[in-house]
Amino acid sequence: MRNSWLIATRELKERFSNGTFLWMMVLGPLLFLLSLFFLFKSGDEGKKSLKVLISDPAGLMENKIVSSEGKSVNYYFIGDYLEIEEFRDGKAYQNFDALIEVNEKVLMNKKSFVFYRENPSADVKMQLKFQLERRVEEVMIENFTNLSVDQFRQIKQPLNVDFRNVYDPKNEASDLEGYVGLVFGFLIVLFVLLFGMTILRSTTKEKSNRIVEVILASVKPYQLMLGKITGIGLAALIQIFVWTFFIAIGLIVFRQYIFPDMFDPSNWEGIQVSAEVQQQLMETNSAERYNQFVDLIYERINFGFMFIHFLFFFIAAYYFYGAFFSTIGSIAGTESDGQQFLLPIIIILGFSVYLGFLAVVVPDATIVKYASLIPFTAPVVMMVKLAQGLPIGSYYLVILSLLILVVSTIVLLWLAGKIYKNGILQFGHRAKIKNIIQGLKSK
Repeated sequence: MRNSWLIATRELKERFSNGTFLWMMVLGPLLFLLSLFFLFKSGDEGKKSLKVLISDPAGLMENKIVSSEGKSVNYYFIGDYLEIEEFRDGKAYQNFDALIEVNEKVLMNKKSFVFYRENPSADVKMQLKFQLERRVEEVMIENFTNLSVDQFRQIKQPLNVDFRNVYDPKNEASDLEGYVGLVFGFLIVLFVLLFGMTILRSTTKEKSNRIVEVILASVKPYQLMLGKITGIGLAALIQIFVWTFFIAIGLIVFRQYIFPDMFDPSNWEGIQVSAEVQQQLMETNSAERYNQFVDLIYERINFGFMFIHFLFFFIAAYYFYGAFFSTIGSIAGTESDGQQFLLPIIIILGFSVYLGFLAVVVPDATIVKYASLIPFTAPVVMMVKLAQGLPIGSYYLVILSLLILVVSTIVLLWLAGKIYKNGILQFGHRAKIKNIIQGLKSK
């Protein structure tokens, strides 16, 4: 074990003497934050004006939402029930951008649905929500209480306005959390591939210049293989922690300085807003106010929970695939000679990302259930499932998946050690499958 640690320390120092490695520790998180910046900015794009049709069969709103029309949201009324399908497909309603149904349930449950054709911008959504909530308050005060407006607003509950696509009224396509899990899974694949290639290059380089003969005079082949995998893996973990630190700082800067609460009372055209209401809205969470991507990053994803599982699955997956890269390096005559064996690994890693995407769009697919337990694909698929949220009592599947991956990794490292021992001192040959078979047969 001591010898393996010495090899690991040597590999780690070598990585830190590499300028490219050091540059990627800084450029990687900056590129990631730049991508998030454009994602946040694009998340506020959407329709800047709406023609909203209000279905009010009981006449509760009395054909009025605001006292004067604004430029962003204009309201029209229909005194009858209107099915979503009829609004979506009916020729008479194609000029309207959104539908709201107002009835007694809205007043009692304080929940309303807005079915839109094209996603409105965040400002328009907030304006519509604010105007509808104020009008519902007026109706409730007039019909159900003897309180003044100020007294009612002291005890009121906010109106929950749920925006949904008219072509997806049940919100079945809401899978943003799953995509966050897919990003975590993709990062596992990315780091495994990048640092797995480093294992391959380091092994073939030392084999080609015969340094490995000197090293093996002091350590056993299995210790050399394990130390090399561990040292390069430590470099990967350090890079991950540095990335995490810079990205965390970047997200804090985004929230405090670049994407602060941008509520501006001047946005509410034709509405008199008191200083008290302005203060209340200024205290509204900026993530909720701004757009769904900001809300997703700052509110809906437990990054501590996700990061811990990311580390577990990354470490297990790295050693699992690291065994393959070490094996290829040991049986290859040169680095280019081992390229033919890389293609299957790259295909498997790419397929695991595809299955992760499938887990986002079709989470209950049979192949997804099996893929979450198969060691080759489990890290990506399970990260998606963790982001989506596992049903109560189903966390044992995560433990089972990780346990299968760890056991498979131990077995694979043992087999890789046999092949490594047989091939690392062989020179002047081409990598062939028979070299692998001979290594497995050796004692």
